[in-house]
Amino acid sequence: MRVLHVDYQQLRSYGKTSVSWNEKLRYGLIKNDFYVQSFSDRDVAAFEAPFRIRDLGHKKANQRLIEMSEAVEPDILIAGHCDIITNKTLARIKKQQPNCTIVHCNNDGLFAPNNVERLKYRAEVADALFVSTGRKELSMLEGIGARIYHMPNPVEPSIDVLDNSKKTSLPIDLLFCSHATKHTDRLDLVKNIQTSVEGKMNFQVFGGHGKPAIWGRDYEHVLSQTKMGLNLNRQNNFYWYSSARMAQLAGNGILQFTHNAHRFDELLPDETVVYYENETDLVNKILAFHR
Repeated sequence: MRVLHVDYQQLRSYGKTSVSWNEKLRYGLIKNDFYVQSFSDRDVAAFEAPFRIRDLGHKKANQRLIEMSEAVEPDILIAGHCDIITNKTLARIKKQQPNCTIVHCNNDGLFAPNNVERLKYRAEVADALFVSTGRKELSMLEGIGARIYHMPNPVEPSIDVLDNSKKTSLPIDLLFCSHATKHTDRLDLVKNIQTSVEGKMNFQVFGGHGKPAIWGRDYEHVLSQTKMGLNLNRQNNFYWYSSARMAQLAGNGILQFTHNAHRFDELLPDETVVYYENETDLVNKILAFHR
């Protein structure tokens, strides 16, 4: 089966990139014997634009995707986070390639209003939507046109190569990494945890409280030294929703703490994840597992 995968591949970051769920998806497709061609909308827009000003390259990027679909003749077009690509372009591809199934994959939270609008927009032209939030939360997307499915965040063995559960000497006792501060107060919780565990363990925070976020190999090196991680999502009231952090911690054998409101206990048993109810419960469990 031939796949045209449209997403932002961060080509101009030259390796200093975030751990990308869309990259894991691409690897999984290839490992399952799919033929995959990739199209990075933001990079193509920048490459094709006058003076490399990306906003001036949107029209050209859409034209190039149409050209690529004509050349590849995909059975499936997967549109990830590719806001430069318009529904008009996808509809034209569908008309030119009537046997091509168009799907949209999305792993952002529904607490961001612009993401809900993005999903509704893509549902107008896509055959199916795959969303990392649990199916119970997706009723607002029904009846627009696309079929709706839950898609968990992936783990990829060639990327998530660590197994810290087998290591006995790890210098970072507890880790929290983030880069998003909108629609959340989780950094207040992190500050309270820092106060509660100060002098008792090595708690490292990146992406908050004056410390910059880390990417690429810097992030991987930090993971390789970590015993326990906090999976603090921006909001806790969405069924089966987590950022990709959950898969990154689990895939590298790092004990993680996540709020029980997401009901991941229906998927992952207690012996694999530490579920907490509130701040006091979380601090007590962190200290208990540290001992």
